[in-house]
Amino acid sequence: MSDVPARPSDARPAATRAVLRLAQPKARWFLPGLAAGVLSALSAVALLATSAWLITRAAEQPPILYLSMAVVGVRAFALARSAFRYLERLTGHDAAFRRLVDLRLGVYERIVPLAPAGLANTRRGDLLSRLVRDVDDLQNLPLRVVQPLATAGLVSVLSVVGVWLVLPAAGMTLGLCLLLAGILGTLSAGAVAARSERELAPLRGALADEVLEVVENLDVLRAFDVLDERLASLARADQRLRRATLRGSLGVGVQGAVLSLFAGAATVAALVVGIPAHGSSAIAGPAVAVIVLVPLAVFEVFGLIPPALSAWRQVRSSAGRVADALPAEIPAEIPAESRTGPATETHRASAPAQPAQPAPAGTVPLLELDDVGAAWPGSAAPAVSGVTLRLAPGDRVHLAGPSGSGKTTLAQALVRFLEHTGSYRLGGVPVRDLPQAEVRRLVGLCEQHPWLFDDSIRQNLLFARETATDDELRAVLDRVGLGAWAEQRGGLDAQVGERGALVSGGQAQRIALARALLADFPVLVVDEPTANVDAGQAEVLVRDILAAAAGGGRAVLLISHTPVPAELITARVTLPDRAAARQRPE
Repeated sequence: MSDVPARPSDARPAATRAVLRLAQPKARWFLPGLAAGVLSALSAVALLATSAWLITRAAEQPPILYLSMAVVGVRAFALARSAFRYLERLTGHDAAFRRLVDLRLGVYERIVPLAPAGLANTRRGDLLSRLVRDVDDLQNLPLRVVQPLATAGLVSVLSVVGVWLVLPAAGMTLGLCLLLAGILGTLSAGAVAARSERELAPLRGALADEVLEVVENLDVLRAFDVLDERLASLARADQRLRRATLRGSLGVGVQGAVLSLFAGAATVAALVVGIPAHGSSAIAGPAVAVIVLVPLAVFEVFGLIPPALSAWRQVRSSAGRVADALPAEIPAEIPAESRTGPATETHRASAPAQPAQPAPAGTVPLLELDDVGAAWPGSAAPAVSGVTLRLAPGDRVHLAGPSGSGKTTLAQALVRFLEHTGSYRLGGVPVRDLPQAEVRRLVGLCEQHPWLFDDSIRQNLLFARETATDDELRAVLDRVGLGAWAEQRGGLDAQVGERGALVSGGQAQRIALARALLADFPVLVVDEPTANVDAGQAEVLVRDILAAAAGGGRAVLLISHTPVPAELITARVTLPDRAAARQRPE
């Protein structure tokens, strides 16, 4: 097996080209920077040509009047080179950064509908590298690829024409040397480093994934005495990236050496054709100096090409990885946005915006499921099917079933992370006719492993309602049984650690419940709240969750494979053991 990750751009060339088009700024943003870059490079060539003519002509000691224009030209080109260079950097980077903003937003807009179910099998470190490093690398397309190549090409052509006007033979030799340098330099660099430069982005992603896995699981790796093995794997990933980087640098060095060789050849060729021309009085002595020294300035500009081609290979690889992270089509198991667009007034009236009072008999239930099923992206069979359920305001339903029966899958479908089959209605309205944001405003989910941010208790709660006061935060902590604990820890400013590392599993569940209560969901789905809690504390936690969530007409769906006392719930629904059903003979 190769140590090098596969190149996404090989599999999706059309998608890669689409990403590259998005990375290139609009013409009205890009052309001012390109024009400034060309003028800066032309000023550099003109500065050397004028200086060569001035020094050579001054050696002939003519009247100063004959030199004044050249003196002014030297000063003008020197100032112009710096001024246009500044404008090039300013306008070019402005255009690239403006385009990068649109590109970042576009990437996130495409990837958000996939989260979390559509990204379940994605390696987090590699995905982080794609969304950060690879997207950032795309700014190099206009800055380090298109603009340098265009500048070098235009300046080289204009310089060859200018030298040809002075002495046609010198113009021809300069053009030939530039052509050979471009072809041979590109071929030599490609042979040495092209593959390595394409592999840089995938190797960076692989290294980021290794680092993230080691950092996140350091305590577990140490406990099972496999830390050294994982560190060795991390070192191998780092070594592969280092080798690829060194080979890429070697390619740029080889191409630079080829350009230097032909720059010298162009200078020698200009002497070979210029000296006889001067001897025959075809050109004057200062003109000989111009055609001999101009190739040095031209090849300095032409030297932008090697790093530009190297950057192009890396940018194309990064574009392929970004394209691979963004599927051309959302999987069928991931729900698309509402077909009807923004919720209509009828839908808003039908779906309660606030926790309702207990509904009178005969009214439409708050949540209705009829023969509902759901599947995970890429799976051959549904993970859950045939679920029929009614939730009215004030109901507390226990959804039971063995592990693998599809309880978590159903929870994901209820908040529209997964598409469903069958009928799923909120307030009598099919959820497919509601915007997903509206569904998630009505139905809240406390996950089995709640995400806690590496911040204070206050910030973790304000995430649900940013306008909540400290008194409201303390009150909701009291409701979930964490008021005294929070005060002992230092109050609302107490830190919870990265992903809740400084709190227990039960405390994390209670913080997540407090967050859900602040959000004030009419329907609250609590998925396996006792999964990370000691058996002795499980019943206490369940009682506290149901007690805290009760009131105000809120409906609660408690998902758990552990028993729940009958007096705490109003109904119980049990899912069948799907693994046993699959193994049962016909």
